[in-house]
Amino acid sequence: MPKISSTRTFAARLVCPRCEATSWLTLSNRAETFEQILHLQFDFKCREHGPQKGSPIELMEVAPLDEPAPSKSDKSAYAPSPSAPAPTKASRSGPRVAIHVPVVVYGFGSSTGSFKEETETVVVNAGGALVLLKAKLSVGDTVFLIDKLTGTEQQMRVAYLDRYSDRESRVGIAFKTPKPNFWRRSRRKPRVSKSIRIKVKGKDAGGRQFAQTAFTVDLSQDGARIEGVGLLSYPGQTLEIRRLWRKAKYRVVWVGQIGTSESNQVGLYALESGKNIWNLKLPASAPAANRKK
Repeated sequence: MPKISSTRTFAARLVCPRCEATSWLTLSNRAETFEQILHLQFDFKCREHGPQKGSPIELMEVAPLDEPAPSKSDKSAYAPSPSAPAPTKASRSGPRVAIHVPVVVYGFGSSTGSFKEETETVVVNAGGALVLLKAKLSVGDTVFLIDKLTGTEQQMRVAYLDRYSDRESRVGIAFKTPKPNFWRRSRRKPRVSKSIRIKVKGKDAGGRQFAQTAFTVDLSQDGARIEGVGLLSYPGQTLEIRRLWRKAKYRVVWVGQIGTSESNQVGLYALESGKNIWNLKLPASAPAANRKK
């Protein structure tokens, strides 16, 4: 009988021995125990001092990125609603983007009755989104989604279901018609690539206060992308960003997905409009040569 693999995926936080900067590293398909990994040495890169090596100061187990194929034995649990039209396979409405947007999903499920849940998107595209929900729904059910960052509400249809855990399911919800601009934020000021060392203060999802060094990736007049606090952040969270003696408050609008090139990055929206803590002149609009005609 073939041996079943028991590998796991971890996210490890390492600190540069030459400064306070930390880096998150995804460790996939590891057979070691939690305690063993804490004592191993791993190569990582500090944005200020380059390649480094060290042991994790923080470690957490994370779910693998690959979405499992729906189990054949679970098909009956996700049978379409009797009143729902037979689902047809439609072409994907644009590329998927891994972006975590805080949303509220509510409605009436044919299997669970009325429900209302706060959750966040896993991936989005012009056709809809993939979210995690506890409610027992069926393909064809009608639900309503509210984007908590903009307050925009849309009626949607359950188009896909896959059991994720004993308590939650991955639920694909679709717009009536594709909406290419629904997930696009109004903040479209040009970004400037700039690496600046900053101090980030806030409270994590458990309510614990933290203050940590991070670096900017790019900046604009109404926000920033930073690297270094990805696993301490969540959409909707307020952070204080300090640059030398200047400081300002920002809201987290997205968190990079673990295992991707953006796994330790966070997208921020400025809450104090017009306050520039960067001591840089940031463009208000794109150069004319770069605009679409």
